[in-house]
Amino acid sequence: MTSVEQQVGTIPVQGQDLFFREARPGSGQTARFSVLLLHGIKFSSETWQNLGTLHRLAQAGYRAVAIDLPGLGRSKEVPAPASIGELAPGSFLEAVVEALQLGPPVVISPSLSGMYSLPFVTAPGSQLRGYVPVAPICTDKINAADYAAVKTPALIVYGDQDPMGHTSFEHLKQIPNHRVLVLKGAGHPCYLDKPEEWHTGLLDFLQGLA
Repeated sequence: MTSVEQQVGTIPVQGQDLFFREARPGSGQTARFSVLLLHGIKFSSETWQNLGTLHRLAQAGYRAVAIDLPGLGRSKEVPAPASIGELAPGSFLEAVVEALQLGPPVVISPSLSGMYSLPFVTAPGSQLRGYVPVAPICTDKINAADYAAVKTPALIVYGDQDPMGHTSFEHLKQIPNHRVLVLKGAGHPCYLDKPEEWHTGLLDFLQGLA
């Protein structure tokens, strides 16, 4: 079993300090690539710690980093965007990736975090290895042409008991290179309802990325 090294800290992003948690393969092993985990409005990086996602990703050979978004979790002192449900500047996640030296990462984006991830993944020349939207908000704010231009492979995840998941899927399915993972019997935070199916589906998707 691969050993895992973990750390927590803060990084300066656009003049503010964001809190993060990180897990990576231990014993001097080189990570395959980075996975950046975002979160919903009632959650934080601690969600991924408690669920075991950070640990599972590091054990599988990835560098996993979860951040607390502005105004939430332990980044509470960082100003949140003026309006929940409006797209944040694509430069925000770009700055996060740069500050953490993630290289082209896979971004996991549930619910609220769609306001950050969607402008990032649809930006021209976006440097992303993969995208895992989990019933994100703001999918209706991106036009069809921008979805069609996304070159990043995507794994669209939602619970079959989540109306928001169905709605967001109708937009996200315009991403050309996508797969779908529907978690049966799961609600909006579907990864909490079906953690084993979530981890299995996520690791399978990551395994298929170059």
